[in-house]
Amino acid sequence: MQNIYEETNLLDKRAIDKFLLTEEILVENASNAIAQLIAKLTHPKSLIYIVCGGGNNGADGLALARKLNQDYHIKVLMPHPPKTALCEKELYRCKSAGVDFVSKLFPSDVLVDCLFGSGFRGELDTATKELIAQMNKFPRIKIACDIPSGLSTLPQDIAFQADYTICMGGLKRILFTEWAKDYTGEMILAPLGIAHKNYQINSNIKLLDASDLRLPTRHKEDTHKGEYGHLAVLTKQTPRSKIGASVLCALSAIAFGVGRVSLVGSQESIPFEIIKTDTIPPDAQVVAFGMGAGEIEESDFAKLSPYDCLLDADVFYHPSLIPFLQRERQTILTPHIKEFASLLRLCGICDLPLEDIKAKRDEFLSVFCTRFPNVIIVLKGANTLIAQNQKVWVCNLGRNNLAKGGSGDVLAGMIASLMAQGRDGLRASVDAVLAHALASCKIKSTYGLNPMDLIETIKTL
Repeated sequence: MQNIYEETNLLDKRAIDKFLLTEEILVENASNAIAQLIAKLTHPKSLIYIVCGGGNNGADGLALARKLNQDYHIKVLMPHPPKTALCEKELYRCKSAGVDFVSKLFPSDVLVDCLFGSGFRGELDTATKELIAQMNKFPRIKIACDIPSGLSTLPQDIAFQADYTICMGGLKRILFTEWAKDYTGEMILAPLGIAHKNYQINSNIKLLDASDLRLPTRHKEDTHKGEYGHLAVLTKQTPRSKIGASVLCALSAIAFGVGRVSLVGSQESIPFEIIKTDTIPPDAQVVAFGMGAGEIEESDFAKLSPYDCLLDADVFYHPSLIPFLQRERQTILTPHIKEFASLLRLCGICDLPLEDIKAKRDEFLSVFCTRFPNVIIVLKGANTLIAQNQKVWVCNLGRNNLAKGGSGDVLAGMIASLMAQGRDGLRASVDAVLAHALASCKIKSTYGLNPMDLIETIKTL
């Protein structure tokens, strides 16, 4: 689990003040990190283009060019003059070292993007867009210094599409927006002259990794199904109901370790592993509701009131949800972005087009969590967010093969399964989201995943 920061400028300043470092030392270490990656990826005498801006990100690139000039064919393209004293100093050093400066890009082995850093704001001009398009087109390997140029807090028409992003000192939140995943490539965290534990401070935003996963592994042999919980999946019989969604939720819960699952309210045939009942069993610890329910009624929430709940899908369109969220029992919500937009409308937080919600997803999530501090929300997406109060956990491990009907129902069942087995809602959400993402990585096809594949893969983690 790693810290994510809105900005790292204060961390740089803290490192300079506390450890008597200088900006030049930070630049030297940043360029060293990129040089080490290049040495692993390509051979000596490779042709390397380094595109430098006029700020301190450009200074990193100029320092890199100076260091690599002996062993590689280095070309520097610098479309704008230096804007900082440090960049000006590094430009002087680079020219003194005899580095070749050019005005055009051509095909190369490696291209390093040092055009803009984390300070970039606003719109790209036409010339810069054309330059970034060329940067994306020519090289065999593309490396971004700190942040791919053009990546912003708001979606842009174009950004540098890196194969690798070297994150200097700390991970920036901008790297985990919904659209960022198409541009960042593999992210590598590089130290800036001191250990990460000395450079970083604690953050309320965390990046999850595979080592954080706690599977529901059983160690006790003298045991029985009653020790692993009872989950009730509440469904409905209406013209708009989709019983398959509830069945997928129930089957994934079984695959993820719960002792028993009851499907409540279905009149249709269901798999024999699932108990069929008309009412919520009195010994159920958790109720999952919403997936495939269709028409939601106010009376549905009265049935849920005594239980810890996981709510999904159609629930996010009914106004009775809002007073229900004020209760003290554990409630987990698992919306995708369209359902989140509906949830925000119901709450009176905002009523905006979907693209605006997506662009300011983190901001609206923070407002929602302030309004409902006891609720845990799992906001599904390319980078899935788990949030409670003002703490956020990010999972960027899931693949695009999860963009398939039913994969969210599988995740809902996994979370509810762990809750029924006794894990608190937050821990259950973290572990289920991680397992769900890692299962998607084990399925090679980007397009052929179906929910049952996912359920079968969960069993093999």
